[in-house]
Amino acid sequence: MAATRERYFDLLRAVAIARVVTYHMFPLAALELIFPSMGVMFALGGSLMARSLDRAAAGHTVIVKRLRRLLPALWVLGAVAVPAMLLHGWADPPWARLLLWVLPIADPPANEFGAEAAGPLWYLVTYLWLVVLSPGLLWLYRRAPLPMLAAPPVLLVLLLTVPIPLPETPERTLVTVLQFATAWMLGFAHRDGDLRRLPGPVTIALSAACVAGALGWWWRAGDGGIAELPLAYAIFSAGLTLVLLRWTPPTGWLRRVPPLDGLVTLVNARAVTIYLWHNPAITAALAVADAVALWNLGTVAGETGTVVIALALLAGAVLAVGWVEDVAARRPPRLLPRTDAPATAAPRPARELVPRP
Repeated sequence: MAATRERYFDLLRAVAIARVVTYHMFPLAALELIFPSMGVMFALGGSLMARSLDRAAAGHTVIVKRLRRLLPALWVLGAVAVPAMLLHGWADPPWARLLLWVLPIADPPANEFGAEAAGPLWYLVTYLWLVVLSPGLLWLYRRAPLPMLAAPPVLLVLLLTVPIPLPETPERTLVTVLQFATAWMLGFAHRDGDLRRLPGPVTIALSAACVAGALGWWWRAGDGGIAELPLAYAIFSAGLTLVLLRWTPPTGWLRRVPPLDGLVTLVNARAVTIYLWHNPAITAALAVADAVALWNLGTVAGETGTVVIALALLAGAVLAVGWVEDVAARRPPRLLPRTDAPATAAPRPARELVPRP
């Protein structure tokens, strides 16, 4: 039987992607507080990974399939970005580290010209590591749920406060993995039904405590966005993600708004492409706006025009290379995916399908 879509997940992912793109267009610290995009995306990934591991005969096959779905879109970006950086003054690139554009176990290198394209790749690095670690993490979570949910923040505190002689790149990778490991395992808790068994008042209290504590810490820390404080952002994201996954509201209304329904389906089918190419599109739009002196029309007109150009360039990238996601998923490649995906009810928790050992 064909896999069904979890429409609430689709909606959360679409909102998360939209918030990320909006934040990179308008980098206001307040936008980070509206919706915990990164925490949500990692939590969704954890839930879907737990489902796949429960259904598979061997964990390594799930890992291979996940990487096969993720990496080809990165390779396409690298095939464009790396030669472009070499042509724009990258006189002495770290040749060995360019392999990170093939298998991103750490942040791929970039020069100043390609910094905006490479900047968001930390998400793929973190996602890759959490996918690889998932068989072990899921096994441990199902034997000690609360200690496992608490372990990443505790380890992150130790990493940030105790001097540990780690090179910069591995340390940065470890920080981001620990930062979002709790959100990933909240996805496990969602899939196993643990969140649904948590009383509503307790859920609200835990969420409020996490959010209030993280915001209080951020307020005392001073300048910058909350994302610049890894532990505060991890706790803030986990607190809001807990509420978003505890309840699964009906999504039948989405079918009654066909344009929005189709947009949600489109964003999900091209989520990796949109994420990878939105920063280059924004950077190119700013260059176009400068070249045509768009700012002479005034601030509002200039910013509006730049946003329109950026969205047009991003749409062009989706049309040009989005089909790679179809090939990676072993679907027939399409210029645009079908936008008539059926809404489905919330799935039964995984442990009802596969008894816990």
